[in-house]
Amino acid sequence: MDERFEMFTVLIAEIGRCIYRIKAEEMQEFALRGSHVNCLYYLYKRRELTAKELAGESGEDKANVSRAVKYLEDGGYLTCPDSAHKRYQSPLALTEKGKLVGERIAAKVDGILERASEGLTEEERAAMYRALGRICDNLRAICAGYEKDSEEKR
Repeated sequence: MDERFEMFTVLIAEIGRCIYRIKAEEMQEFALRGSHVNCLYYLYKRRELTAKELAGESGEDKANVSRAVKYLEDGGYLTCPDSAHKRYQSPLALTEKGKLVGERIAAKVDGILERASEGLTEEERAAMYRALGRICDNLRAICAGYEKDSEEKR
């Protein structure tokens, strides 16, 4: 396929734009943003995570997670019951308000995932995720090589 670069980059970029738009539209009723959605979703699914774990699970930037956690804590969606550790390493938990919104967000996410994968068999879906995972791993390795080259040039 001669158009692999175009197909890959255009499709990935369009998927990213669609996800961003869907998050923005679906979260208007809660007055939340995309990074808030990720935090609430992962905390709802996992019950308790540190901000560091949340960043890792969601793929969000650490600074975005820190801002989202602050916003959600101030808004009464989550709490940090154990302040004995450093703030970034303290476990976060949803409040009752956070659990209610998290449940609604999880239901919305599940519905959108179903709609997004309409027409795919389970085998096709599994193959797609395996292929995307492999591509992601390969691209991370390429990026790590750039970082190593950059450090050697210093």
